[in-house]
Amino acid sequence: MREFPMQFDNVNKPSGINRVFLAFKNSQRAFKWLAKNEAAFKQELLLLALSLTIISIWQIGIYEKVMLLISVLFVIFAEIVNTAIEATIDRVGLEIHPLSGLAKDLGSAAVLIALLICSVVWVAVFINYIGYF
Repeated sequence: MREFPMQFDNVNKPSGINRVFLAFKNSQRAFKWLAKNEAAFKQELLLLALSLTIISIWQIGIYEKVMLLISVLFVIFAEIVNTAIEATIDRVGLEIHPLSGLAKDLGSAAVLIALLICSVVWVAVFINYIGYF
């Protein structure tokens, strides 16, 4: 992990394009950490790669392709939020506490809901494509 300043400087915050650049660097560092340390994130990156391959080959409309991609990106988004919750809980303390467990369970439930949404979107597009209904 990187070292953080001891105190947040609320007066001298970056602004303009510098703020955007620094935010991009922070996001890039987070993605690298996730790809190195989080097994679920690695699996979801494989899901994204597979989805991009299927979307590029599958002869469906642009709106369907966009919805399929967004559904997978939503799973990745939920995983990132879940990991942030877990990191925050672990930062506060490693002792077992019911609220810590609840927070982690809720983050996990968010990922599950995102996966269900993704599955429903993919099944709906597939059923629409084959003309089942």
